[in-house]
Amino acid sequence: MDVEICTTKKIRVLGLDKRLVNDIAWCATTYGASRLYWIDGYLLCLEVYEKSFEHELTNREFPISQICYAEYPKYGRIYEVEKGVQMPIVNVSEMRIFKELLKAIKQHINH
Repeated sequence: MDVEICTTKKIRVLGLDKRLVNDIAWCATTYGASRLYWIDGYLLCLEVYEKSFEHELTNREFPISQICYAEYPKYGRIYEVEKGVQMPIVNVSEMRIFKELLKAIKQHINH
């Protein structure tokens, strides 16, 4: 899935999966992710490698290895994965890059 942010920048998503919220949170915890993202009723987890930033500078294309998403109607700052394990959730509803990602995800869902 490719997402155009502007005419000089492209995001390439290599993997996209719909998952259960608890599965996303547990995977993010075990993977070592520091946060999940919430936008307009969806929870997103992005797997981005360090080399992606170098690739972006060289090729004007930013690769995201994997995005997992789930419907998550109500925003909350913390998701309790299990007792004593919490994952922060960042509201990114005002960020253009996430708006474009969600738009592309919704288009993918409807096809």
